[in-house]
Amino acid sequence: MPSLKRDPLWHEGNQITLLQNGQEFFPAICEAIDQAKKRLHLETYIFNLDDSGHSVLDALRRACERGVRVRVVIDGFGSDVHALQIAEQLKAMRARYRIYRPKPQGWREPRLSLRRLRRLHRKMLVVDERIGFVGGINILDDFDEVPLINGQGRPRFDFAVRCEGPIVDDMVRAQQALWLRMAWRRRKDWDSFTQRFTLWREWRKRRQARKKAEQAGQVFEGVRACLLLRDNVRHRQQIEQAYLYLLGKAQEQVVLANAYFFPGRTLRRRIEQTAERGVRVRLLLQGHAEYFLQYRACRFMYGKLLDHGIELYEYKASYLHAKVAVIDDYSMVGSSNLDPFSLLLAREANVLIQDVPFTQDLQAKLEYEIEHNAARVYPEQYQRLGLFSRLGDYLAYGMLRLGVLLTGKSSLY
Repeated sequence: MPSLKRDPLWHEGNQITLLQNGQEFFPAICEAIDQAKKRLHLETYIFNLDDSGHSVLDALRRACERGVRVRVVIDGFGSDVHALQIAEQLKAMRARYRIYRPKPQGWREPRLSLRRLRRLHRKMLVVDERIGFVGGINILDDFDEVPLINGQGRPRFDFAVRCEGPIVDDMVRAQQALWLRMAWRRRKDWDSFTQRFTLWREWRKRRQARKKAEQAGQVFEGVRACLLLRDNVRHRQQIEQAYLYLLGKAQEQVVLANAYFFPGRTLRRRIEQTAERGVRVRLLLQGHAEYFLQYRACRFMYGKLLDHGIELYEYKASYLHAKVAVIDDYSMVGSSNLDPFSLLLAREANVLIQDVPFTQDLQAKLEYEIEHNAARVYPEQYQRLGLFSRLGDYLAYGMLRLGVLLTGKSSLY
């Protein structure tokens, strides 16, 4: 991808499986944890102590009892409700854990700062440097606080991927880098430095062996994929740059399913330009106001998007939590929303895949939901909104733009 400011490292020969919702995700990660022999490393934004959370904790406990080295990193804001309880249980099972930017206590709690907005939003699990999981699914029950439709709730609509192959090495490096940054001030964790060098040597040996095999003409069967990151150090815009590049070269179709859609001007304009070129662009967006301000601010953009011929659909069956894309033969699955929180502040991880069968599978699942569980928004329908509704949308949009301004990053958004 020559147009990206920092090119992602593409890998051939990966085995990647698409997982939809917690019904497929939690059995898959628990099975992988139960197969762990040496070490595993879990990062997540939300870790709730519900049935799904307890099933994961039980699997981690079994791994510790087998002598597996377990590391867990949870976000101090997303997991705030159960953070201390989870920490106690992990400590009791002799797992190592970190709370990323813990919520301030006492007199510091009401204090506002940009630093508090920089969260660990990615969801990533690596087992034995062999199996990796990346996606948008938190350690949270699918039915937690979902809207009731006709007295019944349906699971959140979300995705993750299970990966095997060389892409897992990049996940290992990303997790190890964050662990080291979080541990460097702790004297008792200085062994993390030597461990990192050991893992780095192992990673380098695997990479050199693979390079020699490629130079010798060896063909690796599997999927072409790369790991995309967003952080506040080296990969500030890698995910957004990937979207801009893929949209710029799209020829046939674009399907974006995004829970919290509030793109910056550059990305929004690229989406509009893609539709202007005759590419069919469909957006599957939140149909229930999980976060009222964000929902209304997103709706304010409907008019301009519809004017450019973009098809808008609101997901009505439950909460939409997916962060996935289909752009011609490419597909993307991960944790990053198209909003300021994900694109400017949080740590995120997406997997970009170039594989026709995988992309067709994801597209089929999205089209099924669009056809059966979403309502299309037509221009005339949007125009019928009352004056007060439009005014509310405008104010919500203005408040979010003000929030971007206060971050000091409005020039990037």
